[in-house]
Amino acid sequence: MEAKGEVFAKQFEAKVEEATALLEKLSDADWKKTTPAEKWTVAATAHHVASSYEPITRIIKTIAAGQALPHFTRQMLDEMNAQHAKEFAGCTKAETIALHKKGAAAAAAAVRGFSDAELAKTGTVFTGMPPMSAEEMVKGALLGHIDEHFGSIRKTIGG
Repeated sequence: MEAKGEVFAKQFEAKVEEATALLEKLSDADWKKTTPAEKWTVAATAHHVASSYEPITRIIKTIAAGQALPHFTRQMLDEMNAQHAKEFAGCTKAETIALHKKGAAAAAAAVRGFSDAELAKTGTVFTGMPPMSAEEMVKGALLGHIDEHFGSIRKTIGG
């Protein structure tokens, strides 16, 4: 039986491939559309996901190592995301695809390296909320995040 890290990494890589194919086929008009779910441009939504791989991976590594994360709230995350959406509303498709591929490759490599015991470790991600396991972060913050936002992009462009 494969270790969970390997299984999750393969699932993530498959989702990344689908997302990459979607990004590459987007027209300039699609890139500028606003997503109903996030109320961000497709550009900002795609860049949001691409730029999230590194910090999410850092959080998962910290939990898997049994270390504590700094004070962080959902409100802080929401504020960061809103600011990011404004700053990257007009980012280029090429830079976003490059960031997406680079960040996803590093995230997949990290996930692949986790033991089942490391994935089972828990830590507080958001202050005032129940602890999460490294596995829950992989499922929600990597796998679920890409599904959520790229699903929104698909709906926006009618794909």
